[in-house]
Amino acid sequence: MRRNLLMIAPLLFLSVLALTAGLWAGLLRLGWVLPSLSRSLPISHGELMISGFLGTLVTLERVAALRKRWMLSAPVLTSLGWILGLALPGLMLGPVLITLGSLGAVAILLIIARRETQVFTVVMALGTISWLVGNVLWLSGTPVPRVVGLWGAYLILTIVGERLELSRVLRPTRKRYAAFTIAVLLYLAGVLMQAFGWLPKIGVAVGGVGMLALTAWLLLFDIARYNLRHRIPLTRYIALCLFLGYLWLGVSGIFNLAFGMQVAGFRYDAMLHALFLGFVFSMIVGHAPIILPALTGIQFPYHPRLLLPLTLLHASLILRIAADLSSWHTGRMWGGLLNEVALTIFFALAMRQVVLSRRSKPA
Repeated sequence: MRRNLLMIAPLLFLSVLALTAGLWAGLLRLGWVLPSLSRSLPISHGELMISGFLGTLVTLERVAALRKRWMLSAPVLTSLGWILGLALPGLMLGPVLITLGSLGAVAILLIIARRETQVFTVVMALGTISWLVGNVLWLSGTPVPRVVGLWGAYLILTIVGERLELSRVLRPTRKRYAAFTIAVLLYLAGVLMQAFGWLPKIGVAVGGVGMLALTAWLLLFDIARYNLRHRIPLTRYIALCLFLGYLWLGVSGIFNLAFGMQVAGFRYDAMLHALFLGFVFSMIVGHAPIILPALTGIQFPYHPRLLLPLTLLHASLILRIAADLSSWHTGRMWGGLLNEVALTIFFALAMRQVVLSRRSKPA
């Protein structure tokens, strides 16, 4: 475990650094007047959050589980990619390295799917392939509003695949598996139509229907439903985070149906952040007490104060979405700032809990 931690810790630090840079870039994009350490920082917000932070973090999770040294090449490449992308914005070296890193992540997931060919492993592999395809299109000059759907598919399919795996203890029926598969295929078809320009307006609507179908499946059949009243506080906390995230996934699906194809502006902001902040970061905040020990071996004990950043995250996101829907720029700025304050408080509390856990261990 110690050798494993020595290999993973630097990459984990770089992923958190990418998150920090991504949050800073987000504030610049919202209109806050802050120093920009790189002229490409504001336009790198999506790249930093999805590939630099989330892509590296998810891949590290696989590496920690499988413990194959060659697999470290994937998170190393994505980490170098976002750093060089900021340092050398005029060159394509950063995007090329990120794309190669996502190719390595696909290789890892294909090995996992080959070892255990199940619906959930295939869905997670499809998610990682979506990330790779999105990066290839991005590298070739496809506009980000068309690519971002594939980046979102990477995270959605990874998460729902993992939730299906954990829900196997409930012994899902064939009908439930079939409903899950249909929802995934609907969503993925819509994303591909949008990304490749095959009737993109219809594709956004089809993707929205798929997101709503996945939301319904998760709310009805995910094991988190049974854990909302669990006797263990940590289990209840995780279930609450998951359910709030599922609701935001549904909201994002509704926005897809209501707004259609968007490339900028208030509605675009609402669609993206309902998904990436509301859904994805709810999963991160909920699973951090499990992911951190799995990656590092360092315990992350639960404390009720973790409910504070969770509450602030969702309250500020409601403010931001309401501001988007009413074209209220100042409200969006403050909602976005409070989003980042919530995440900063969460990570500060996480570090505090880890330090206290290590101090309390016997010599």
